[in-house]
Amino acid sequence: MAGDNRSRTPKDKAFLEFMKTGWSEAEAQVQIDPAANQTAYEKRAQLIDAFPGRTIVIDAGNAKQRSNDTHYRFRPNTEFTQLTNWGSRAVEGSILVIDSAEKTSKLFIRPSADKDSDEFFANSEIGEFWVGPRPDLAQVEKLLGIQTFDLKDFQPIENQLTVEDDELKQFLSEQRIVKSSWEIEQIEKAVEATKDGFENLISKIPAAGKRGERALEAAFFEKARLHGHDLGYETIAASGNHANILHWTKNTGDIKTGELVLVDAGVEMDSLFTADITRTLPISGSFSAVQKEIYEVVLEAADAAFAVCKPGNLFRDMHNEAMRVIAKHCQRWGIIPVSAEESLKPENQYHRRWMVHGTGHHLGLDVHDCAQARKEMYLDTVLKPGMVFTIEPGLYFHQNDQLAPPNFRGIGVRIEDNVAITEDGYRWLSEGIPRTVVEVEQWMKSIWDGN
Repeated sequence: MAGDNRSRTPKDKAFLEFMKTGWSEAEAQVQIDPAANQTAYEKRAQLIDAFPGRTIVIDAGNAKQRSNDTHYRFRPNTEFTQLTNWGSRAVEGSILVIDSAEKTSKLFIRPSADKDSDEFFANSEIGEFWVGPRPDLAQVEKLLGIQTFDLKDFQPIENQLTVEDDELKQFLSEQRIVKSSWEIEQIEKAVEATKDGFENLISKIPAAGKRGERALEAAFFEKARLHGHDLGYETIAASGNHANILHWTKNTGDIKTGELVLVDAGVEMDSLFTADITRTLPISGSFSAVQKEIYEVVLEAADAAFAVCKPGNLFRDMHNEAMRVIAKHCQRWGIIPVSAEESLKPENQYHRRWMVHGTGHHLGLDVHDCAQARKEMYLDTVLKPGMVFTIEPGLYFHQNDQLAPPNFRGIGVRIEDNVAITEDGYRWLSEGIPRTVVEVEQWMKSIWDGN
């Protein structure tokens, strides 16, 4: 039969019956996190109030196909996790049903299979013998505090709302703009794990050599899997001119003494909250004079953005302040055809040639969180306590950019931190990850000396 070419699984009746016998049940442990459950409960309650009389169906999804019959590691859909706080251990195919009229929430999952079932051994896609045990209904109900039922009892609902609905998707995205204390704590843990990943990566720089970007990527991934569920996004390990390719994830380049390597990476915890940190590191351990000059302009821009991080200011103020710094130095370098003041006008923006992206974005379950929010709820909104976002200015001078100073060409720098707004300012979540020239050089030296 087509598709059975690689299978060597016996299908004899006697064998299958024999495989159903002689199994004991493993003792399951359920660790309840009341703060996580309360956060999810409040989000479901807000959803009920926002869509009265509607039935909302949010599915966890299934593992995405990688090739043929192999799949990527399963990660439940963001909206499902948002409303359940069931993270990396969520069961594929699960469905959350929120009935606003009845003000109830029900979770439908594929429960653990009896050992005397054909599924247990003979189904290589979902059988526990093949893919591992699943929790039973009672365990999940106790874990999440949501009524839980067998997936086979789920019935499609007429006129149901799903995340395909633009209004619902927008609401759920905007619901994530302000984080609970539990959610911020998860991001803090992700930042701590990410620092460990960076330190492991730095330890590998001296021996990285040819195609060494991959060695750095692998070093970070090691810690992502040890501390969390996975990477929050594909790691950028961009050495030399690759740093000027904003989404460089091929990571096939060499690591060469005298160049910089820009690393943009984040650990995703089992809760599925992620960090998003960028550090630009001198491969030799010390910045050259020109590298230092560019780096310190980026640092000045970042500090200018930090200075307006407080309730009452607008989200876009951070970008505007960072751009003032960038434009000022572009004028000083003589690489824009007008003054900084003229360049900052909306109709000009010459300085943006060397800093084309935004200065920050919301951070949470998605690395670019809240992306479906309305503009007035994102860029034009007033900063509020509980917002978590990145601050990440950069300067990028491509090696073939004839308008850049010759000694700048091939150098790209970005510095990215994670920040939570508080009642009177901000909490710098990534403060413990060195970022000034002196701090970075000392950090790298201490890691190399320790190895």
